[in-house]
Amino acid sequence: MLQDNPRCSMLLTFGLLFLSFGFHAGSSKSSFNVLDYGAVDDDAIDSSQAFLNAWTAACSVAIDQSTIIIPGKSTFLVNPIVFLGPCKAKTINFQILGTILAPVSPSAWEERDPSLWLAFRGVTGLNVYGTGTIDGRGSGWWNQSCRYHPTLPGCTKLAPTVSQSLLAIDYHSVEIQHNLLSLLVELFDRMCGTILTDAEVPLMVSISAPGNSPNTDGIHLQRTRNIIITNTRVGAGDDCISIGDYTSNVNIFNITCGPGHGISIGSLGRSGNFVEVQNIFVKNVYLKETTNGARIKTWQKVGRGYVRKVIFENLYFDSVKNPIVIDQNYCDVRGACQEKETGVWVTDVTYKGLYGTSITDIAVNLNCSSSVACTKITFDSIVLWSSVPGKDVTSYCNNAYGVAKGKLQPESCLQDMFSIDRIMKIWMMNVKNR
Repeated sequence: MLQDNPRCSMLLTFGLLFLSFGFHAGSSKSSFNVLDYGAVDDDAIDSSQAFLNAWTAACSVAIDQSTIIIPGKSTFLVNPIVFLGPCKAKTINFQILGTILAPVSPSAWEERDPSLWLAFRGVTGLNVYGTGTIDGRGSGWWNQSCRYHPTLPGCTKLAPTVSQSLLAIDYHSVEIQHNLLSLLVELFDRMCGTILTDAEVPLMVSISAPGNSPNTDGIHLQRTRNIIITNTRVGAGDDCISIGDYTSNVNIFNITCGPGHGISIGSLGRSGNFVEVQNIFVKNVYLKETTNGARIKTWQKVGRGYVRKVIFENLYFDSVKNPIVIDQNYCDVRGACQEKETGVWVTDVTYKGLYGTSITDIAVNLNCSSSVACTKITFDSIVLWSSVPGKDVTSYCNNAYGVAKGKLQPESCLQDMFSIDRIMKIWMMNVKNR
């Protein structure tokens, strides 16, 4: 983990996918084409050392911007590697125009860290962009997943992640296919602002994995603050975007999600730590045939802390199983969760301008803890109807308090927040989690 480093040094781990950049040599060298360093346009020949050689050259020049190019109309096989900093160049650009392939077999990770494919450590100012493809070829990992094959000898619970980063990184117009797990951005304390966005292109990142691929989160944020994710299409076997602990000041907008498990905050509190998630803004999201829409989930047995100041606005659900969900009773075995006296406090959450169809009868499900209530929940202009003609949808709330306004379908199930006795009761239940 990073310590108090004013330069906000960076760790970026690319799971089974990545980027490239096309360059040509010049008299004052600032661009570094991997072909010039021995990379071979062949999906069966390892180009890992050539990528490292290009990185070393780009990293060692003392200029404002140094660019590594993965050229177009080319395909490169790259085994698990680590790109090390610090670099003399103030900014390192990776332009992906061609295709980067992960090894097809998990055996390539023998005696290596199975959690990474391409990793950056100690790098400040990394930009990743282009029109190319990062292909994780994750089916080999899915076929030995413990989730689907629990009795398989040597089944894997952990697989390489598309990207795990500490510090500032820009992604632009990159396609990620068959990812193992996710594009994971993990920025620790004292980091610089991290932005995943490009307002000038219609699509920043496209991430795709089959809907039945295990644990393939599209993008996961953890220990992160000051993030923008926009103009992104995600299809995955798990959450399209998931938000983990110690995360704040996140803006997510203009997202297409499906297949997948929707936009999720959590799960949180599993390790018994004090949860701190706040200032999350999700807007303009289209969810198609996902298992969840806008979801918050926290572990009931050991969780403490808070999730607060969250806004879901302008979400459209197309045949979504659970459009609106808060689950403060999340546990290992579904249906077997027992009430506990502790819990993560979910408060100040707004749902505004949510529309679309639900494939289940309960379109709004706020399953809050009986010990630690959900408070200051706002329903504002929510219209949901069944994807089955002639059927109605309902809402369910347990220990959820807040206000409702605008047109609401189904009717609000929130309890009144404003009686003095309820306010005092809720305060007493939640004060231990502050």
